[in-house]
Amino acid sequence: MTYSVQGAGLGLRRGALMDALEAQFPTQIAFLEVAPENWLGLGGRLGKRFRQFTEAHPVLCHGLSLNLGGFTPLDEAFLKRLKHFMAVHQIPCYSEHLSYCGDNGHLYDLMPIPFTEAAIKQVAARIRQTQDILEQRIAIENVSYYAAPGQELSEIQFINAVIAEADCDLLIDVNNIYVNSVNHGYDAETFLKALPGKRIRYAHIAGHYNESENLIVDTHGADVIDPVWHLLHLAFATFGVFPTLLERDFNIPPLPHLLQEVAQIAAIQQAHSNPAALTAHA
Repeated sequence: MTYSVQGAGLGLRRGALMDALEAQFPTQIAFLEVAPENWLGLGGRLGKRFRQFTEAHPVLCHGLSLNLGGFTPLDEAFLKRLKHFMAVHQIPCYSEHLSYCGDNGHLYDLMPIPFTEAAIKQVAARIRQTQDILEQRIAIENVSYYAAPGQELSEIQFINAVIAEADCDLLIDVNNIYVNSVNHGYDAETFLKALPGKRIRYAHIAGHYNESENLIVDTHGADVIDPVWHLLHLAFATFGVFPTLLERDFNIPPLPHLLQEVAQIAAIQQAHSNPAALTAHA
């Protein structure tokens, strides 16, 4: 499949944000992202409104509930519905979190997978099963985590091994790299540069909450801070420019405020696509 999405994106959320986008779609936004669990099976007026978005703009799917790191059987019925949903709306990419979120029921949180050799085999097999059902590669996202039970490998070793074993792609979350670097005491730039750049499909960037000097909580509820913007610059300088989406799930400000951050993503992309502009920016 040819991956055609480019530029800076924004997550589509129901309510005031959806209303604002529907009234006049901003030129700053090159693509949208949705959690398919929130849109699958919708009919009526809301389903028709959603179809209007997917007919007019590129849309990607970012899952919340597949439970790639779990042990209960994968929800194959969900994946078959997802496959149909993506075909109907011409959605080219599905991504999920490298975590587990259920055990005979949903836990409603993204729990850390132990960084072990056994977990690599188990998670990679579930990713391959997902890809077989969807008949396409998926992208897995590096997640924020606050404990590392049973750790045998570093986080970067674990992520790279899973991607290689599963033969899947990567959704690089720049904010999560920063959050984990503070919470677990590693160098964010070294971590980023060690990721498999050729596997990157697109990126997320977001804000977070400082609980204390050494504890950051990944909330997607605040503006992006300068060190995270710096990491995005470094990612483009290291791997080349790729599509990047602003995540904002809580404390959502008016659309013009969000568009300032979307425009900042686009400006950084443009700077790294144009070396002369990058020199001027520096």
